[in-house]
Amino acid sequence: MTTTTTFRTALVLFFFLLSAPTQAFEPMIVPPRTTAARQIGRTRPTNSALQSSSSNANELFPMQRGSTVAMITPYDKDTGKVNIAELEQLLQLHIQSGTKNLCILGTTGEANVVTAAERTLILKTAVDHCKGKMTILAGTGTINPDSVKSATLEALDLGCDASLVVTPYYVKPPQRYLVQHFLTAAEYGLPVVLYNVPGRTAVNMDDDSIALCAQHDNIVALKDATGDVSRLHSLKDTIQQQTPSSGGGDSSASDFLYYSGDDGTTMDFCLQGGDGCISVTANVAPAEMAQLMEASLSGDTARAKAMNAPLELLHQELFCEANPIPTKYALQKMGLIGSDFCRPPLGPMDAAAFGDRLETALRQAGKL
Repeated sequence: MTTTTTFRTALVLFFFLLSAPTQAFEPMIVPPRTTAARQIGRTRPTNSALQSSSSNANELFPMQRGSTVAMITPYDKDTGKVNIAELEQLLQLHIQSGTKNLCILGTTGEANVVTAAERTLILKTAVDHCKGKMTILAGTGTINPDSVKSATLEALDLGCDASLVVTPYYVKPPQRYLVQHFLTAAEYGLPVVLYNVPGRTAVNMDDDSIALCAQHDNIVALKDATGDVSRLHSLKDTIQQQTPSSGGGDSSASDFLYYSGDDGTTMDFCLQGGDGCISVTANVAPAEMAQLMEASLSGDTARAKAMNAPLELLHQELFCEANPIPTKYALQKMGLIGSDFCRPPLGPMDAAAFGDRLETALRQAGKL
């Protein structure tokens, strides 16, 4: 019996034992990972008539090591509608600043309060301006698996390169159903980045569950927003141990990417073996975060620390109120957007309470 066959048999048994006491469901056999599946230029399947004007919209570009911006959605100060002109300007800023990946319509992008039509427009705008220049990671995760499916298929058809799928929040699924949720999402055609953020979802995906998901050819990365840098080593070890060897005898676990989702610990995360960040700070300091990632990923500790020092207070103060409230305040102060408007249940920042603190952080980072 081959290593892969043994692994598949064990995986099926794992799901059977865990699910039997509650309710039956069909476990998904996890195919072994292959590097070839994520080559640049891979053609995406087409699931609907949605099209982008980008000439290379049919290609899937792989997630890259380095800085990923968790992009805001700018709104018009008078109407509250999505400001496409400002969005286009921000996208161009990131292309020029060396941002490697664009995370669009995540938590920072207020994805839960945009309409279906706005969502389509935002994704089309991102593809039209960024395809082939930054890898486009679309937030498609939510509680309802049917909504994850529809959002992922739309992102695929519009020309996005990958989907960011968060652990279902509020309902606290057991680990076996978290695994099933991600394996199902991985079947829709877009490469999946797992998003583990227990501070927001009230559920923490454990190392074994992440390792099981990492076996799937179409689950390509993790965004870890726990802030626990020490966990990176144990997680990488677990994935390495559970990943079957490729045909050449070498494990393909090295293909799986690890992104920090916690700006305050991102430098340490990358110096200790992470692959980059999905960053709120990158909205405000895109070039600085891109350069910080370059230094950290090259192992240049002294340069990384020197570059991170002016940003440390900014990492902190961009969360003085709920994200993206402070980020929009900062971008407005910098003249990059016209309004710091956030849609309900959020709103503008309490400038009287937090304005001085955030502006001090911006000055320290050289952004004011």
